[in-house]
Amino acid sequence: MRVYFLSLGAGLLVGIIYGLLNVRSPAPPVVALVGLLGILVGEQIIPVAKHMVEGSHLAAAWRQSHGMPHIFGLLPGRHEQVAQARIDPQPEHARDQTSSDR
Repeated sequence: MRVYFLSLGAGLLVGIIYGLLNVRSPAPPVVALVGLLGILVGEQIIPVAKHMVEGSHLAAAWRQSHGMPHIFGLLPGRHEQVAQARIDPQPEHARDQTSSDR
């Protein structure tokens, strides 16, 4: 239930900001897309900052937080490979070695 109240609060905050900027809701497509990009990038600030506090440089912290796949999603054709990796996390060469050991 807490998530719903947080979501409502975030929506109210965005509505207030839209009102202050005199942007009508629903926002024009470009404004809405830029806002969504801001949300996606903003979500990554905390994980990146945590890695930087642990001593990583900005580029390394960005990679460690897996920000790129979160923001841009998987490229076409990668969905099957990722789904297969989730089903069978053992690499092929490791499977070949374990089957030859038997």
